[in-house]
Amino acid sequence: MEYAEAPLKKRLVWRLEALAFEAGSALLRLLPVDAASAFGGWVFQQLGPLTRAHRTVDRNLRLAFPQMDAAARARLNHAQWGNVGRYFVELTMMDRLTVKSGRVEVVGAERLAAIAAGGQSVVFFSGHLSNCEIMSSVILESGVECVITYRAANNPLFNDAMKKTRRRYGVEIFAPKGAQGARALLSALKHGRSVALMNDQKNNDGIAVPFFGHPAFTASGPTKLALGSSGVLQPMSVQRLKGARFRVIAHEPIVLHHTHDREADTRAGVAQINAFMEDRIRERPEEWFWVHKRWPDSAYAALDA
Repeated sequence: MEYAEAPLKKRLVWRLEALAFEAGSALLRLLPVDAASAFGGWVFQQLGPLTRAHRTVDRNLRLAFPQMDAAARARLNHAQWGNVGRYFVELTMMDRLTVKSGRVEVVGAERLAAIAAGGQSVVFFSGHLSNCEIMSSVILESGVECVITYRAANNPLFNDAMKKTRRRYGVEIFAPKGAQGARALLSALKHGRSVALMNDQKNNDGIAVPFFGHPAFTASGPTKLALGSSGVLQPMSVQRLKGARFRVIAHEPIVLHHTHDREADTRAGVAQINAFMEDRIRERPEEWFWVHKRWPDSAYAALDA
């Protein structure tokens, strides 16, 4: 909904949310990066368990790790709140979390350099791992001409504030909407530019493929874009090293198969994306964004039963 079209009450709430974000950002930026990040982690570990999302996290962990006992789940739940808190605070100071700052190391930089030098368009994909925002600056700093996509926030004023924050570290972002947005991304690929998308959250219009042993509706957009251009998916991931220091990994590319069955090719590509994401999450489960409902309602209903 556009700001001007919203009811007065909603516009006031949006305005207050945006002002709170900007005021909080200004205060947090007065702190050293590591101190601010640690503070965010501590606050969320205190407040997170008091929210409804805490139960969502526990249910997600039960679906993903059915053999894990309650004590281990509780520890993992506590740890993931720490990462969520660090991530949200770090959003206010992303210009200080770049390769040039010395806080980010890159594994597979030669892959990015080859993409930049060769002029080949690829589809980058990843998920909400650690501080996923860092991938954008790494891709762009490597010299790759890339359209960075995101899901626009419901609050348009907050959305504008986040776009302003991202511009501080050189990232212009694009929120594709519907068929027109998809055509714009495909056009970018055909003109030699790469695109980057997140592909780990529930998409009700997506394809149901396995994720931690359960069918999970997953967006097919990245796979379809790759099939329509170079046929290459470039997986990326971020790992938190210590405090507000990170490792970004450009993994082995996924080369999609082209057969006469486009639907089957798309499903196979989406399944490969989910398999990649599951592997990364199993490596560092405390660094994934567990607070959203990833699986269909039927999976949670069966769990509760």
